[in-house]
Amino acid sequence: MLQVNRIRNDWTVEEVRELYNKSFLDLVFEAASVHREFHRGDEVQVCSLLSIKTGGCPEDCGYCSQSAHHESDIDIQPLLKTEEVLESAKRAKEAGSTRFCMGAAWREVRDNRAFDRVLEMIRGVKDMDLEVCCTLGMVTEEQAQKLKDAGLHAYNHNIDTSEKHYTKVCSTRTYGDRLQTLENVRKAGITVCCGGILGLGEEEEDRISMLHTLATLEKHPESVPINTLVAIPGTPMENNKQVTTWDFIRCIAVARILMPQTMVRLAAGRMSLTKEAQALAFLAGANSIFAGEKLLTTPNPEFNEDLTFLSSLGLKPKEAYSDIKECKQDAAAN
Repeated sequence: MLQVNRIRNDWTVEEVRELYNKSFLDLVFEAASVHREFHRGDEVQVCSLLSIKTGGCPEDCGYCSQSAHHESDIDIQPLLKTEEVLESAKRAKEAGSTRFCMGAAWREVRDNRAFDRVLEMIRGVKDMDLEVCCTLGMVTEEQAQKLKDAGLHAYNHNIDTSEKHYTKVCSTRTYGDRLQTLENVRKAGITVCCGGILGLGEEEEDRISMLHTLATLEKHPESVPINTLVAIPGTPMENNKQVTTWDFIRCIAVARILMPQTMVRLAAGRMSLTKEAQALAFLAGANSIFAGEKLLTTPNPEFNEDLTFLSSLGLKPKEAYSDIKECKQDAAAN
């Protein structure tokens, strides 16, 4: 079992493969044990994600309904007004969210009025005492610093899959582009939210490689969302095979063991999971969900449904900006 007092960034692919191939129950037990060393076992962070600019993206990511290259039935929406976004953030906080995420279907951030408006949105959400996160595509070091200065807490930029498989997912940017954005964000002092998507036609070895990449970054991402593909008509991956619950939980558990301090988030695809499967994911180390009727453009459970479900498991929403050390001390005290 992992020595829980040691955070490692030198995992080998062989070690990750060994963990991934461990017997399922032993893997979940180990992950649950690690989780309780570093986090309160009775807390789950509730997050909300709002699409502030929808559709028309020049990227050709094969899973995405917002790509201009695909023929999905998506309504293109220009950048929302600041007042609309702040009203959504207010409703999310009242419903129980402590982290508000804003996503724009851009390939990259440009230094223009739209970016200035996003900075204004960030300042407004931060003033509500919410953790504020953005996913806006690629950013330069200078743009990342502007986001930090505006009060951005976290930046999401997923690596999606393994470097080897990535060329089968997207041709309009490289894996190196992804990693460079993460580096730029980290240099600005913004926490990193970076995970992957299961069900992109990858092999087991690709999942192992993706988890290895995340766990061997210079610093682990503070947040790792684990998504499963929502197969959307009109996209190249609309007929992809659905990921099994066992494979999904296995990735959650391995992520928890490799990155003990990280928030592991149940993200896209949660509608396809039974309540029992989600409970098993929490046992295996997941400690965050996205709530609200939509996750960018895909369906998601309603707030009240989620809060009732969490309560039935004896789980409560985590407060914004909770310190990891305090969580660890509380867990030890309990």
